Amino acid sequence: MTQRLYYVDSYLREFEASIVDRSDTGRRIYLDRTAFYPASGGQPCDAGRLNGVEVAEVVDEGETVAHLLVAPLPGGAVRGQLNWPRRFDHMQQHSGQHLLSAVLAELLGHTTVSVHIGQHSSTIDLDASQLTPEQVVQVEERANEVITENRRVEVTFEEAATAIGLRKTPTRSGTLRIVTIADLDRSACGGTHVRATGEIGSILLRKVERARKGVRVEFLCGLRAIRLSRRESEVLGRLSSELSSSIEELPQVLESKQVELKEVTAIKRTLETSLNGYRAKELYSAAVPDATGIRRTLVRQSSGPMDELRGLAQAFASLPQAVFIGAIEAPPSVLLGAAADSGIDAGGVLKGILQAAGGRGGGSAGLAQGVLPGLPQLEQVIASLGGTKK
Repeated sequence: MTQRLYYVDSYLREFEASIVDRSDTGRRIYLDRTAFYPASGGQPCDAGRLNGVEVAEVVDEGETVAHLLVAPLPGGAVRGQLNWPRRFDHMQQHSGQHLLSAVLAELLGHTTVSVHIGQHSSTIDLDASQLTPEQVVQVEERANEVITENRRVEVTFEEAATAIGLRKTPTRSGTLRIVTIADLDRSACGGTHVRATGEIGSILLRKVERARKGVRVEFLCGLRAIRLSRRESEVLGRLSSELSSSIEELPQVLESKQVELKEVTAIKRTLETSLNGYRAKELYSAAVPDATGIRRTLVRQSSGPMDELRGLAQAFASLPQAVFIGAIEAPPSVLLGAAADSGIDAGGVLKGILQAAGGRGGGSAGLAQGVLPGLPQLEQVIASLGGTKK
């Protein structure tokens, strides 16, 4: 059995212990006592070193805790050193989660059903149908009020049968480790926590979204919240400078820009349609009908998106007995458009030719496209379609 030192002292950064067992490779170590917290209850594991060897992972195996190292560890006695910034960050996030869950229950009656403390942000899932923007502000303000009150956070060990006032009814019997935030919350928990709410620093509520049958809330505490706020403040500052507005005016300015962009985009599409129509007629007039009366044209580009050719292909294929062949060399790709009266099924014809050349693609009877492995195969497809250079 491993003695878990973090149960009674979350602030212990160094400790001494003895190796009681190890794997054959010497990289999986079991100690008689440890301050390393294993991943559990939504909280990630600690990191650090044993005798200078990095601890890659800490695993809870019931009665024991396994320390997975990046290299074998010889000897029987070890000195452990925790990665303190990582540990304290987890303490801030976990204590902040308890506080946030308690406030959500107190103000709105919402129950926390699951917790995940991530590398950059954390989430809680609530048994709730929704959380309005007004409620988010209310909860966030109340949570930060409790932080500024610097309420004591205590850890006690109590029997499940006699423990009262717990936010969530325990599912097991025997001795429970209880984490209490003064005059706010009592929860059974094996995680690491700060000594007072002031050490949480701050709580910032972020994205709120539907998750399964409830609501998921993303949040950050302490230095995470401050760093994110700084990054977002810098982004807002750059935007306001580029748009010559104050940060407060940005929503109205951006809304105005969106309206302008929609108008410009609509005008651009109209002009592109007109231009494609003119170009299609010009290409159509220059194309010599074959024996069946079909007029073919080939438009070739060295590079660029296929979308640039799509509008021209559709305009050309709207003309009588017209067949449009579009080709792009990088990446090798082809487009085929066919008028309804041409008797050509663009999708069916192109698919078969592509397969023969090692390419892939398809489409409808009027418009189809595909990609090819190289330029030789592109030339092969163009020749099969009867294209001539323009």
